[in-house]
Amino acid sequence: MSTDSTAKTPRRASLREEQKLLTRTRLIDAARAQFTARGYAAVTIDDIVADVGCSRATFYLHFPAKIDVLLALADSSVWPSAVTVYQDLDRVLATGSRVEFAAWVANALQWFGGYAEMFRAWDEATALEPEFREIARAGIATLPGSMTQYLERWPDDRRDEARLRVELLVAQLERFFVRWATLGTIEGSAELAVRVLTDVWFPALTVPE
Repeated sequence: MSTDSTAKTPRRASLREEQKLLTRTRLIDAARAQFTARGYAAVTIDDIVADVGCSRATFYLHFPAKIDVLLALADSSVWPSAVTVYQDLDRVLATGSRVEFAAWVANALQWFGGYAEMFRAWDEATALEPEFREIARAGIATLPGSMTQYLERWPDDRRDEARLRVELLVAQLERFFVRWATLGTIEGSAELAVRVLTDVWFPALTVPE
């Protein structure tokens, strides 16, 4: 009897962990759908749990507050994929090819397109939540750090400048995309946008000799 009971205990624990993970995933997915549709400020914890069909108590087992589910969403998808995009920029800049850089800009705009509907929630949370503001700032600061080849080609006393150039690129691409593709306050084709952004940023990211 004791052997049988001992054998079953890990299985029951495993099922509980699987269920817990599934609930967490469903909460994150529901939050993303709500944030995408309505922004951050308008969404409540009750809205999220209603989509999942669970209680507020269940939500609090996974997340201390609404901001934490947005942070989990960023950690699970936005930041990892952003790092991949800028690691690719590191590779592209090492080639010295303007053509490859233009192709990277086009791909970067497509990446922003994949998260376009989240920008409203992101901006609202940045304005409303000091904690999120600091984490977003830290997240952006990690992107230059992922470009190791690029930073190494800069003189030691100008590495901060190199990082700032990349951070400014990140900021401009995001703001441009929001105004161009989301708000429609900037006009121009995708081809024109890629050409102009390449004209601006390819020389700006060139490593000094």
